[in-house]
Amino acid sequence: MSNKKAQRLPAEQFYADELAALKQTDPYPRPPGWQLSPRAVEAFVLGDAQQGCSPKFVAPAEIVTRVIISLATQRGAMLVGDPGTAKSWLSELICAAISNDSTLVIQGGAIETVEQLLYTWNRATLATRGPCREALIPGPIFRGMQQGILVRYEEIARSSPALQDALLSVLSERAIPVPELSGPDGILYAREGFNVVGTSNTLDEGVNAMSSALKRRMNFETIRPIKSIDDEIAVVMRESQKLLLASGVDTPLDEDILRALVTIFHELRNGQSLDGRSTDRLASAVMSTAEAVSVAHAMATYAFYYRDGAMQAEDFTDFLIGAAVKDNPVDLKRMNHYFESEIALKKGALWQTIYQRWKQSFRF
Repeated sequence: MSNKKAQRLPAEQFYADELAALKQTDPYPRPPGWQLSPRAVEAFVLGDAQQGCSPKFVAPAEIVTRVIISLATQRGAMLVGDPGTAKSWLSELICAAISNDSTLVIQGGAIETVEQLLYTWNRATLATRGPCREALIPGPIFRGMQQGILVRYEEIARSSPALQDALLSVLSERAIPVPELSGPDGILYAREGFNVVGTSNTLDEGVNAMSSALKRRMNFETIRPIKSIDDEIAVVMRESQKLLLASGVDTPLDEDILRALVTIFHELRNGQSLDGRSTDRLASAVMSTAEAVSVAHAMATYAFYYRDGAMQAEDFTDFLIGAAVKDNPVDLKRMNHYFESEIALKKGALWQTIYQRWKQSFRF
């Protein structure tokens, strides 16, 4: 067996010490089948220094509260919003806190049949022993119901109507019939703690519209981009540091460079400069916090291997262009206009270095 470390641990393992401490000290009532109380789940997600919880997600507390309470009922929770707003990360954190297991994940675009969603059969065992419990191979929904834990359903809008109907039946009846088996094995009833956390980004609207019946079984919450630039900088710093740690890179992050990075992402995403002027928006790129984290991670990694461990402003645009422009030439024109109308006017040596590097390499 390889002794190499996992590139990324699930939240319940990465934050195992926090969760264990919360579980020991949590004085509040817990819904049936939950590891923690709703208050402790919220503290874990949003952070609470008094309880030793680091902040992991930036959003108004009432949004997180409503998602948690939705899962404490027999209704699923549906997180919708723009790509890159950390919907999947929020669902992972909540599943880690409630179930101590965030690994039951369904990717809506990756499964095609109801059998993949619910259960299928081991053909060899079926041929020799006939239909029996040992021949049944449980799918993620089956396992979640059987174990009484949360299931994450990513990008529901990419699933076919047949799959959505199967999920609707599960959320309505809280049971899966297995007609091939008899007796107690002929039906699986959901155990306490089971529920579904779904996500869908707004760009998937129209891929496969969610049925009204399925929508009625889930409470919707819109996860919006981070409003405060200081909050976004803190997230980029924190998440970049985690990625660098996993990459074996100990480059110190330059906060001034990251502030410039987040400012550019913030302005291009909102179509407005920090001081209120209208700016360009990019057509094909998602200028999300997640993309900013990726750029920061790449810059620090480059600095570690090529710049003796020091991030440099002249490298900024080389990594920005890959995240911002992608393969759309129109966006390059918009970026040029943005740099000429906004970046060129920003004061300070850092901004001018970034602007001059852009002029040398990407202006046309």
